[in-house]
Amino acid sequence: MSTARRAHPPLQNGAGADDEREEEEEDGDEGEEEEELEDEEEPRLKYQRLGGSVPAILSTDAAAAIAVADRMVALGTHNGTLHILDFQGNQVKEIAAHTATINDISFDADGEYIGSCSDDGTVAISSLFTDEKLKFEHHRPMKAIALDPNYSRNYKRFATGGLAGQVLVMTKKWTGPHKRVLRDGEGPIHSMKWRADLLAWANDAGVKVHDMRTDKGIAFIERPKGIPRPEFLLPHLVWQDDTILVIGWGTSVKIAAIRTDSSQGLNGIQRTITTASSEKYVDIVGSFQTGYHISGIAPFGDLLVILAYIPDEDEKEKKFSTSVTSRQGTAQRPEIHLVSWKNDELTTDALPIHGYEHYKAKDYALAHAPFSGSSNAGGQWAAGDEPLYYIVSPKDIVVAKPRTEVFTDKTKKMSDELSIDYRGYSKATTSAKGTGKLLPLDTTTLDAEDHIAWLLQHGWHEKALAAVEAGQGRTELLDEVGSRYLDHLIIERKYAEAAQRCPKLLRGSPSAWERWVFNFAHLRQLPVLVPYIPTENPQLSDTAYEVALVALTTNPSFHELLLTTVKNWPPTLYSASPVISAIEPQLNSSSMTDSLKEALAELYVINIQYEKALSLYAELLKPEVFEFIEKYNLHNAIHDKVVNLMLLDSKRTVHLLIQHRDTIPPYEVVEQLLHTSKNCDRKYLLHLYLHALFEIDIHAGKDFHDMQVELYADYEPRMLLPFLRTSQHYRLDKAYEIFAQKELVREQVFVLGRMGNAKEALSTIINKLEDIQEAVEFVMEQHDDELWDELIRQCLQKPEMVGMLLEHTVGNLDPLYIVSLVPDGLEIPRLRDRLVKIVTDYRTETSLRNGCNDILKADCVNLLVKYYHEARRGVYMASMDEEVHGNRTDDGSSRGNERSSSVRALDIKSRTRCGARCCLCFDPLPIQDISVILFYCCHAYHLSCLEGGLDLMRSNSNQDSDNDLDDEDGSPSGQSRMRCVLCTTAVS
Repeated sequence: MSTARRAHPPLQNGAGADDEREEEEEDGDEGEEEEELEDEEEPRLKYQRLGGSVPAILSTDAAAAIAVADRMVALGTHNGTLHILDFQGNQVKEIAAHTATINDISFDADGEYIGSCSDDGTVAISSLFTDEKLKFEHHRPMKAIALDPNYSRNYKRFATGGLAGQVLVMTKKWTGPHKRVLRDGEGPIHSMKWRADLLAWANDAGVKVHDMRTDKGIAFIERPKGIPRPEFLLPHLVWQDDTILVIGWGTSVKIAAIRTDSSQGLNGIQRTITTASSEKYVDIVGSFQTGYHISGIAPFGDLLVILAYIPDEDEKEKKFSTSVTSRQGTAQRPEIHLVSWKNDELTTDALPIHGYEHYKAKDYALAHAPFSGSSNAGGQWAAGDEPLYYIVSPKDIVVAKPRTEVFTDKTKKMSDELSIDYRGYSKATTSAKGTGKLLPLDTTTLDAEDHIAWLLQHGWHEKALAAVEAGQGRTELLDEVGSRYLDHLIIERKYAEAAQRCPKLLRGSPSAWERWVFNFAHLRQLPVLVPYIPTENPQLSDTAYEVALVALTTNPSFHELLLTTVKNWPPTLYSASPVISAIEPQLNSSSMTDSLKEALAELYVINIQYEKALSLYAELLKPEVFEFIEKYNLHNAIHDKVVNLMLLDSKRTVHLLIQHRDTIPPYEVVEQLLHTSKNCDRKYLLHLYLHALFEIDIHAGKDFHDMQVELYADYEPRMLLPFLRTSQHYRLDKAYEIFAQKELVREQVFVLGRMGNAKEALSTIINKLEDIQEAVEFVMEQHDDELWDELIRQCLQKPEMVGMLLEHTVGNLDPLYIVSLVPDGLEIPRLRDRLVKIVTDYRTETSLRNGCNDILKADCVNLLVKYYHEARRGVYMASMDEEVHGNRTDDGSSRGNERSSSVRALDIKSRTRCGARCCLCFDPLPIQDISVILFYCCHAYHLSCLEGGLDLMRSNSNQDSDNDLDDEDGSPSGQSRMRCVLCTTAVS
């Protein structure tokens, strides 16, 4: 897969990182760049500048060659010194091996010996763990060296070559060093690599592979055509494994497979080379051309890593016949290309190498560390097994390693904090120890954080945030990624989106929230953040909330949000005074809006300035103003707000004003309503108030009754007559003028009557209202007999009126008198019918009166009889002994009940007509000794006396017993009846 060329990736650096040059190239317009970024994939490699001792070494010297073993790195310089480094770049050992530029370095398989060759014509072999050293002088510059992988166990054998054109194989035997010329006369040797039993080298003619076990040549691969001479573009050889040789030369890449049979080549490509041995042969299983010069090549699983040097267009056309170019200082950045064997390009990274502008293709080198992963791992390795790639330039060394998705416990801690700027660079600040070293690969990996850094670099902040939230990278990165995301949105002027993201990105950090509140305030974009500012968990400082509220006062478009915010935020979060101070200067300006006024009112309430809040609520006509007045007892504060309150709700306002008329006198209310400049029906509001006031207290608004007459005439004429009859505080003449003007006839009649002009009033009723019944009622109210004559006189002028008068005067005026006054010959419509009706009505009335009299008489008789019977009943008052005995027996008889209730009655009627003596024996009435009978006629008797008197009366009147089946008072016959002897005798 081919992708667009990626800008240089971020590098992590220790000491010397601040010297990094941060440059960017602009290719094409901005739209094309954005489209490229959309198609761009995340790099497969991550990069870190080698620190430790390397910056100090390269500050006084220049790197010339590099080799990597399992446990160390060897760096050769132009001064001829070998520096043995650990993987952090710290120098472990220094070997003064040569006096000129070191061209090549080689380790044995165990990493115990190191060999190097130099332009001074020497080859040096040194033991890394002993003092053993060997040095060979060849008197010609030596360009390549390769130690036998089993150097210490195989006669300390190595191969070397140089400008002399000989491939020399050196061994150490018991007789001393032994030199054998393996090949000669084919041109200078430029590169050499030894793997297992196979030795490969490159000269001017091409690449040869030799089997060192059988001492036979296997194959010769011809130098690609059309490429510059090796002294300008060196050939690069690398063994991917024991049978795969990768060749990068100029702009050509070939993959050679060493085989022992005639099987097909890998990837479907086969190309058999004529061999000198029937046991092994070589297949070219991959071959392609590049658009750049190859400065180094290495395997990456089943892919290839190529260090590319990008020539200018004019350089491509120039012949490489001279060693000096005309473009120094204008070279492009070197690039790392990750490609397949079919040249499918996966990623391309441009490297910010120090001083790249002045380097040529042969100034770069690429070395890779041995790795334990499979050669066909698909670019995926377990932690600790991934390969390392060292990109070397004269003054800089960059380490590349694969990005993986593995994030183990080893990666949870870093000694260097990663800081990423917006231009795609990554800078590492030195840790507390101050080493600034590349961390050991077996204890720390930065894959997840590199992934996050790459996402941030390319503007994919949401993906970076998702990665951090998924547990990738350190927890501390969440704050940094969030901050970078917000910074990016601010730079893009996406303020609303930035504000929307704040709750998620800033989480519960009060300091972060406050910092961004002030950042938005500085950008004058705080209003977009206000809806998202938290009021709890976390709660910010009161200053932050005050700044936010003040920011909303500056523009009318924010006033609605200000109102909502003031209502929603708890008042304990901030002080209302600063916000009030920011709003009050706008009260009389054009920027003042209703929302701002209401917000100010809410702030006044918070600040306990209720009267100011009331003024604004009334001005805004807020319905809740009445509850507000009652809640805070602000009746004294509504003196000047009558009109606004009436406009808001006249009914509630009138009720409020009437209820507190002692506090707000009527003249103040009338004055405000009469002289208001507001667009309203002032007279109607005044009418509502005065009418309600009159119904509660007819004298409270007596000074305004003249005005009220006019108001009633305008708005509620039906209430005029009740008002006129009740009030005595209006001018009759003025009222009559109003009624005459508005043609209110009945009201005119009433006023005329009150003015004493009854005849004119009567004339008005007859002539204008033509209502005889009302005229009759008017005459009756006046109690003036002359008005009856006037009524008849005026009615005689209208025959129809005469008939109507006859109908309505029955009971008030003698109809014969009216008829006698009617002139002869006057034709009265329906006179006969009316006379018949008068007679009929009279008869009916007479009959009703007689019936009523009969009923009244019968009721009187019945009531007298009832009273008579009640009066004849006696009250029995028992002696104490009888009462006690009666309580014991509990007989429940009516006589017993009578006795029990009679004690109090004795006190009431203690004064009898006989002076508290028995009316028969005239002895006193001591109720303690004997029972007494008391009647409502105030006669009292001893029980024994009364019974004797009654027996005598019964004997004289036995003839009446047959007629009285029942007693007159309702007692059945045969029972004893108690009657007053005196009253009964008197009746008889």
